[in-house]
Amino acid sequence: MTTTTGRAAQARRAADALRQRIVAGEFEDGRLPDEHVLSRSLGASRNVTREALNLLRDENLVVRRRGIGTLVTAHTYRHGLDRLAGLAEELTPYGTVSNDVREAHVVPQPPPAIAERLALPPGSEAVYIERLRRLDGSPLSLDSTWLAPDIGRPLLERDLAGRDLFALIEEVTGAALGSAEVTVHAVTAEPDIARVLDVADGAALFAIDRLTRLSDGRPVDVESLRVRADRFALRAVLPRS
Repeated sequence: MTTTTGRAAQARRAADALRQRIVAGEFEDGRLPDEHVLSRSLGASRNVTREALNLLRDENLVVRRRGIGTLVTAHTYRHGLDRLAGLAEELTPYGTVSNDVREAHVVPQPPPAIAERLALPPGSEAVYIERLRRLDGSPLSLDSTWLAPDIGRPLLERDLAGRDLFALIEEVTGAALGSAEVTVHAVTAEPDIARVLDVADGAALFAIDRLTRLSDGRPVDVESLRVRADRFALRAVLPRS
């Protein structure tokens, strides 16, 4: 007889396996097979499969409808971690990317931590840009960006609603971006961010913090992205050596 604890562990493992298949886009029509077929493919009992589906429902990955079955609630978009690319560059194949520019202005005295990361001299100003990124009209991420003033000021005159910042930075500087230091961690949506991203208070988000440098090593862009975890996945192919 399966204990409750044992079944819960099996359900988590089944949910993990099914989540990978959903994120990989296996169910193109948005409909999952019935529980009997899923159970067989997962090597799990019907009760375990049902609990796994409930876990994925709580993550807003699927919705279960009586008489219809289990449906994927929304596409999960993948962003690679094996090269330096802007989010919009990666998302373009999935649909129309647009940005609501919420703020874009010069800040006379940026926070000390930002000035330090950008290696700005004492008393230097910085440029702050905040954009709500949408994919096919639906909110996906809230992006906060700090830029060195000689790069950020010209960007204020560019198409911030329709262009990727990485491409704009390379246009303004005439130089290629070189590398970025990226940290990804999990946070929960505070009420104001939840409202902007159209998620429930406390919903899971990806927090992506990134410091981007030009090819000569100069830091030019400090970003903090809050991305809906129910619509986004990070992926990479990593060699052993």
